[in-house]
Amino acid sequence: MAIEKVPMTVEGYSALEAELKRLKTIDRPDVIRAISAAREHGDLSENAEYHAAKERQSFIETRVIELEDKISRAQVIDVSKLSGTIVKFGAHVTLVDTETDDEQIFQIVGVDEADVKNGRLSVSSPVARALIGKSAGDEIEVTTPGGHKSYEILKIFYK
Repeated sequence: MAIEKVPMTVEGYSALEAELKRLKTIDRPDVIRAISAAREHGDLSENAEYHAAKERQSFIETRVIELEDKISRAQVIDVSKLSGTIVKFGAHVTLVDTETDDEQIFQIVGVDEADVKNGRLSVSSPVARALIGKSAGDEIEVTTPGGHKSYEILKIFYK
């Protein structure tokens, strides 16, 4: 069975590494201290601080495993070295809504980097999937959570 690569930008990879480092060096030791302090209060069956700390520890350990998995499968793409006239991962795409004439600029990024409010579309989103392989002047039609949309690609650039 082949290991599925997780595409991400250099910045996205760095953010995952930073989160993993924080979890291992700050959050994990903090929660261990909190569990130890809560144990000193006696009866663990009715100790809300203990149960909250154990729940936090479970979250941290699950997130550490998840991050280590993503980092091990990362396909880091240096967008600054990309160019071309076709939409691919890392592209910045200027779109115009064909109904409202509203223009928006999106960058296609990894799943963990997506932030639509800041113009960062997940490569697995319906709009990004429709854009991949297209060129300036092409139109796409997409069913989004907000309904059916039609866009024209005005510009594609990499930076």
